[in-house]
Amino acid sequence: MAEEDFKPHVLIVGAGIGGIALAAILERAQIPYAIYERASSVKFLGSAIALGPGAMPFFDQLGVLDQILARSKIIGPNSTWNEQLELQTSLPFGVTKEEFGYEGVIIARPALHNILLSQIPLEKIYFNKRVLSHYETDDLVVIRTSDGKEHHGHILVGADGAYSGVRQSLYEKLEKEHRLPRSDKDTLKASVVCLVGQTRPLDPAIHPALDERNTRFDTVIGDKGPYFWVTFTTADKTICWVTLMLLDEATAKEHSAFRNSEWGPEAAESMAKQVRDFPIPCGEYKTMGDLIDLTPKELLSKVMLEEKLFKTWFGGRTVLLGDACHKMTPNAGLGATTAIHDAIVLANYLNTLRTNDAKTITPLFQQYQDERAPLAKDAVAASAVMAKLIGKQTTKDPVDHPINEVFR
Repeated sequence: MAEEDFKPHVLIVGAGIGGIALAAILERAQIPYAIYERASSVKFLGSAIALGPGAMPFFDQLGVLDQILARSKIIGPNSTWNEQLELQTSLPFGVTKEEFGYEGVIIARPALHNILLSQIPLEKIYFNKRVLSHYETDDLVVIRTSDGKEHHGHILVGADGAYSGVRQSLYEKLEKEHRLPRSDKDTLKASVVCLVGQTRPLDPAIHPALDERNTRFDTVIGDKGPYFWVTFTTADKTICWVTLMLLDEATAKEHSAFRNSEWGPEAAESMAKQVRDFPIPCGEYKTMGDLIDLTPKELLSKVMLEEKLFKTWFGGRTVLLGDACHKMTPNAGLGATTAIHDAIVLANYLNTLRTNDAKTITPLFQQYQDERAPLAKDAVAASAVMAKLIGKQTTKDPVDHPINEVFR
């Protein structure tokens, strides 16, 4: 094969939004790839995601912008309430088409995931493929999966979440070579336990906000205890919702047994019972319990979320993306949009590869990290603002309430 004809075969581990976004770009660039997902199917879970001007050109180039906008609502004012449902503040999102070229919009996470998935052939996703380890030869990277098989490629991308099997395998190798920074050995810092869901389509006659062009975006700050909860109306006439419990050092230890950071229904019912009576400003729907009862069980999930920015994003032919290298708490889908940006930058560098020489691959990965790490650091820092809610729930100046910064 002539050097100008070389295209790397990319092994993507993880079929979350970041992994699927990368695959969609590689599909357009005609770069060969395969996705290995440990679950038996793609999980369309989660609440809502805010998409701003930084993401819209990507969706436009991918040819799905019209689909995104059709399934979205324009982000309206962020209304913050106390537990008595007294309005504390209502602030505009601050992103307008006139100033930035695109409106800021809210879309249900499952809808976004499904639109991206539609851009790749399903036969390129291999399910029930939990990665146990990987190794490299002079010319290839090889992953070993739990079914006893090996899969070969030129590049390995770990897009498999906060407890990434690819990262673990990479770090074990680097640790043996004494090349792993001490901070990367530390465990993830748990900061939030959240319950998320999306109702079935609802009747606008009962909740007229469902028919409005702007999303109804409401946040309630709990008077007692480290809780706040958020609801969003969607273009699908559903209500996406999330209830978050912010952890301190003591409660983080209490919840340490629940270490599954994958979106899933595990242990959701217990938390659902705890938050049923939380009041919400959603018209005829008075409490979180009303929304929980309207949420299909398969769309109800509990997840414990952590914060950490890893220093090591790559090694040899292996590179990390999204939560695998920077984990943050949920700020209107900040983690997912950051993973998409990772995918865009990484794909651009992969598209320049014209040789399978490891001496060429390593500098490209370094450029990818150099470009993305400062922005990821800022995103992780922004997500940490939510921790301030614990100490500022009774602030006398609602305009300064940190929840207004979290969702900007």
